[in-house]
Amino acid sequence: MSEDNKGGSEGNDDTHAAVIEQMLPEIARRLFTVSPESPLAELPNAQLKVCSSLLNGWRTMSQISEEMHISVSAVTQIADRLEKAGMVCRFAESDAAHGDRRVRHLALTPHGESLMLSRRDERRERVAAALSHLSPGEQEAVRGALDLLLAASRK
Repeated sequence: MSEDNKGGSEGNDDTHAAVIEQMLPEIARRLFTVSPESPLAELPNAQLKVCSSLLNGWRTMSQISEEMHISVSAVTQIADRLEKAGMVCRFAESDAAHGDRRVRHLALTPHGESLMLSRRDERRERVAAALSHLSPGEQEAVRGALDLLLAASRK
């Protein structure tokens, strides 16, 4: 809590928390939901999260498990489904960096990468369209508030 918020504002913090808790899911739904026409519309959220993570580069199954807070066996099941859909491929560490052949990596296929890049572009277009209704100052205020909220959530 900042110096400005000390002393008697706990009720106000609860009100802000309640309002933000209601707003964020609606914002996410409006801006980030996969369009029904997209080939990705049929993928469950867990599979989309894995693909989103892989858009930043290949990962080990253990890294994905830690990032998503799920078991390695759950990641394996997700990877099996994504591999069947042609979205990801697996390879041994020795194929990537002359390391332990038992360590398995997951990467997007060119098809998977293309779909995920299109999804990212669509999401950014929706955000830009929403921001276009705001003045430059309001856009900066939104960005600043989100930066602050993200930083506070990491503490």
